[in-house]
Amino acid sequence: MPRISTKGQAMPDSPIRKLAPFAVAAKAAGKRVLHLNIGQPDIATPDVALDAVKGMDRSVIEYSPSDGFATYREGLAEYYASVDVHVAPEQVIVTTGGSEALVFAFQACLEPGDEVIIPEPFYANYNGFATMAGVKVVPVASSIEEGFALPPVDDIAAKVTSRTRAILICNPGNPTGYVYTDEELAAIRTLVLEHDLYLFADEVYREFCYGDKPPTSVLSLEGLDEHVVLMDSVSKRYSMCGARVGALVTRNAQVHQACMRFAMARLSPPTLGQIAGEAALRTPRSYFEDVKSAYVERRDALVEGLRAIPGVAVPTPGGAFYAVARLPIDSSDAFCEWMLSEFHLDGETVMMAPATGFYATPGAGQDEVRIAYVLETMAIRRAVAIIAAALQEYPGSR
Repeated sequence: MPRISTKGQAMPDSPIRKLAPFAVAAKAAGKRVLHLNIGQPDIATPDVALDAVKGMDRSVIEYSPSDGFATYREGLAEYYASVDVHVAPEQVIVTTGGSEALVFAFQACLEPGDEVIIPEPFYANYNGFATMAGVKVVPVASSIEEGFALPPVDDIAAKVTSRTRAILICNPGNPTGYVYTDEELAAIRTLVLEHDLYLFADEVYREFCYGDKPPTSVLSLEGLDEHVVLMDSVSKRYSMCGARVGALVTRNAQVHQACMRFAMARLSPPTLGQIAGEAALRTPRSYFEDVKSAYVERRDALVEGLRAIPGVAVPTPGGAFYAVARLPIDSSDAFCEWMLSEFHLDGETVMMAPATGFYATPGAGQDEVRIAYVLETMAIRRAVAIIAAALQEYPGSR
């Protein structure tokens, strides 16, 4: 029998999706499953985006240019200018989701065996993308006690070796919802310049920041033009996860050229997704104000409800729509599976993501789960009640 490649064997399961068969079985058994495991909002996609697809005047769904339709890239450049990020359309490559943008960046900027430092916990698929590119993830731990703030810069600097080529951050963060302060970004900037590193920045949750000021983009930091590669996406901003359209943005001409070669090899990003994405740029600001208000209400219901459960700890997220909670359990993987296969409260159960998959450090996150507050507030409150009841019955509760 032909063997599976080493890389194929090394690809990690998604902690977000690996429990899907258990959810399917739970539904087949008649249970209602509240999906808080994945960042799929129930927020309506803006009408302007839906109408553009429904009313498109095309007889052929053709390829686009490899870097995306020019009009869309021009529109994206205007959008970035509105959030104090000034780039030319020629510095934007439209990608198949933000995921492809990061894979392009890894492959264009890093050699197999090179190291990328990432504060953990981090978006689980970073592990998979690094495996695809042959890159080694070097985690630096943040803590739930500190609200998942950036680890001390000395801790990050201590991880730099002769193989280190980049630092990767997500701001606002997935899975923690943490928003980096200007002081933390300045510390990262200093480290990047001192060691001549790339700075990869995942800023897909930019519109969902719940403090007094919007998050600062790393493309607004002085002196990093040759270092920054930014990843973006329409998935969460416009509740268009299935459109699979993102963007890679960089002022580094050589990085752009290298990424374009990867873009040409995959031909083009999705045409229908770009039609929807370009139209979505006309979404009124009132849409985001309403969505942010909804997320704040959901966040508060989740955090307040979880904190009322004995033994549960959860920081208040400052952005995105996720929270990492520490539960009094032996294993988040076992608990999340047990919730689907063995437990229900009046015919309902909750699907969450075990936090172990959001770490690269072996054994980390064993008592933590990521919860996406992407359902309406009453469903969030119901989910909290189900979790509280489950913790009373789970055999591995502490």
